[in-house]
Amino acid sequence: MSATAAPVNLTAKDFATDQEVRWCPGCGDYSILAQVQKVMPTLGIPKENFAIISGIGCSSRFPYYMNTFGMHSIHGRATAIASGLKAARPDLSVWIVSGDGDSMSIGGNHTIHLLRRNFDVNFLVFNNQIYGLTKGQYSPTSEEHKITKSTPYGSIDHPFNPLALAMGADGTFIARSMDRDPKHLQETLTRAAKHKGTSFVEIYQNCNIFNDGTFEIFTEKATKLDEGLYLEQDKPLIFGANKNKGIRLNGLQPEVVELGNDFSADDLWIHDEHDFYKAQILVRMFDDPHKTGTHFPRPFGVFYETSRPCYEDEMALQIEEVITSKGKGDLDKLLRGREVWEIA
Repeated sequence: MSATAAPVNLTAKDFATDQEVRWCPGCGDYSILAQVQKVMPTLGIPKENFAIISGIGCSSRFPYYMNTFGMHSIHGRATAIASGLKAARPDLSVWIVSGDGDSMSIGGNHTIHLLRRNFDVNFLVFNNQIYGLTKGQYSPTSEEHKITKSTPYGSIDHPFNPLALAMGADGTFIARSMDRDPKHLQETLTRAAKHKGTSFVEIYQNCNIFNDGTFEIFTEKATKLDEGLYLEQDKPLIFGANKNKGIRLNGLQPEVVELGNDFSADDLWIHDEHDFYKAQILVRMFDDPHKTGTHFPRPFGVFYETSRPCYEDEMALQIEEVITSKGKGDLDKLLRGREVWEIA
């Protein structure tokens, strides 16, 4: 977000356009749109200082429905365009909206370089584990053996884990939320907006047409408390409908334990979102009993946050230093380059 923001009085309605929202009835994108429109007025940033850049996919219709500056760009390139915008206009609050196919497939290379460069932007990845706009093909995050129109006998691809990918690219803010938990999503978006650097937020989003209910176990009242683990800074990792389960570390191996006679909250893993090594374990905590022998809950919240210089700030500093020491540049000299030779 912009550090030069001035207090303004805005509401969610100020961020809604007169455009008809054209997603399928029941799509999780409606909820995400509503939460973003509720969060942006609370950030104290003038509306004209917001810019939303999207790629291609159902999620990428987002700029049409936000009364801000924005651009519906091309497949996989929203991150590259947003990087250029932030470099040219570091005063803007730049938001990137993308889907799992857009950001993890054709845009995968741009995603990792945005994260390593650490532009001060907010990157929202709507993950529904399917290609929705092109009518139901498997995506880079679809689970193994997923039967779709493009994998009629089941996908043999190993899926991407978006948060593990972000950790591997040295992301400075890594979080997960979901469309059907508005309060948690608002809190996560607010944290992301306040982070100085690239904030990477994976949002589980239901595609009720081509992949309905894929995250139901984490959203339905009967199962969400047993299957979801909500991360809170400096709090033990406790979950379960009766708060009777927890995660402890046995060396570097996480274990699910029952709280009671043998274990108490004092024995559990205390969440520290600044601990790089524990964050690596958390982002890998998926339910995969075949590999771990243990059924783990799926974590939600802020996994990791750290501070690192932003690309646009370093670029501005470098330009200033060069101008101060050498004066204005010579374009002709630059084009000729440093390597000049003559052919006799």
